Amino acid sequence: MADNEKLEKVEQTTPSETPAAPAKKEKADKKPEKKSKPGVFARIKQWFKETKAELKKVQWPTWKQTMNNALIVLVFCVVVGLCIFVFDKVADGLLDALLKLFQG
Repeated sequence: MADNEKLEKVEQTTPSETPAAPAKKEKADKKPEKKSKPGVFARIKQWFKETKAELKKVQWPTWKQTMNNALIVLVFCVVVGLCIFVFDKVADGLLDALLKLFQG
């Protein structure tokens, strides 16, 4: 709960609504119950069950959608590769021209 919400709840309650503080004796008598954790293999089994359940909820793309997306990625890779190639050749040409200009 946010701090503001806690403050609002405290302001809204009147002194008559607040419960009386429990006696120290009651606190000393009550010991926290120890909850046992499931074993390692039980937790692994539970994890696989939950994973399988979540994977059943996934809406997997069709083969056509997968091929379409793969083609789009391939085209963009080629376009970006060509842009880098052109930039590299232009930069190489400019650098060679500058070096020849200053070598005299």
